[in-house]
Amino acid sequence: MNDHAAHADLVTKSVDRLPVPHLAAEVATQPDDWAAAAAIAAAHRDVLPRPGERVAAIGCGTSLFMARAYAALREAAGQGLTDAWPAGQPPVGRTYDRYLVICRSGTTTEVLEALRALPPRVPRVVISSSPGTPVLDLGDAILIDRVDERSVVQTRFATTALALLRWHLGEDLAPVVAQAREVLAEDPATALGAVRDADQITFVGMGFAAAVADEAGLKLREACQSWTEAYLATEYRHGPISIAAPGRAVWAFGPLLPGFAEEVARTGAHLEHRPIDPMADLVRVHRLCLRRAADLGLDPDHPRSLSRSVVLDS
Repeated sequence: MNDHAAHADLVTKSVDRLPVPHLAAEVATQPDDWAAAAAIAAAHRDVLPRPGERVAAIGCGTSLFMARAYAALREAAGQGLTDAWPAGQPPVGRTYDRYLVICRSGTTTEVLEALRALPPRVPRVVISSSPGTPVLDLGDAILIDRVDERSVVQTRFATTALALLRWHLGEDLAPVVAQAREVLAEDPATALGAVRDADQITFVGMGFAAAVADEAGLKLREACQSWTEAYLATEYRHGPISIAAPGRAVWAFGPLLPGFAEEVARTGAHLEHRPIDPMADLVRVHRLCLRRAADLGLDPDHPRSLSRSVVLDS
């Protein structure tokens, strides 16, 4: 049994032999996908942003959250000004040295329109997992089709795109890969027991973890129609904390702010926190999506009202 199959088998057991959604297998390959992203980043270093360049990262939905995470990491690493923009509202009146576009499907209308409207002489790189799609013709293409997905809900494409960019920034993700493997080896019935039945979950984080928090909330809304919210951790006490109560949970990514745990405890809500990399912690959320969807009898591969790509009428 290869590594991908072994990880998929672990997740299969986690949903108590119910029909296994594609999402389960796609969640399970992530550590291997992140490790493989190091070579992909090295092979494409010439078209990826260089230190000192002004960069705009563009995407929709999950891809936008990955763009925001990358922007925070790149600026924190001192590699230059980095903005993240939704493709539906691209930057106007700002100049950049390079554009970075993330688009799994390669057919999202807003992404294609944004790319066509960018200044023609400014380099742009496009990360996608879908071969033969129009987005690949509109920039220097990085095609990572090994992480393409059959589930509408994005997991491994998004996190692998972020892993690729983190390797390019000079990060060593070997410890993050190891943490994700440990997460996948856990029994979700016990590891996620405190949040499995939470009436409501609020995700928080700082820096790039704030974008991961937004992505975590989106995943549970998509996969199992859960009531979730997400905030910058420093903003949580400025109003959102009022929703916390017994039977609800606050999930914090990355280091806790001083006094944060005590503030949550006073509300009676459960605080879910592990001192691991936010990207590895996001895999725990992916597993929670599978568990809660199974509990509710929902198909996490086909969320209501959603499709793989948002293609608008011309």
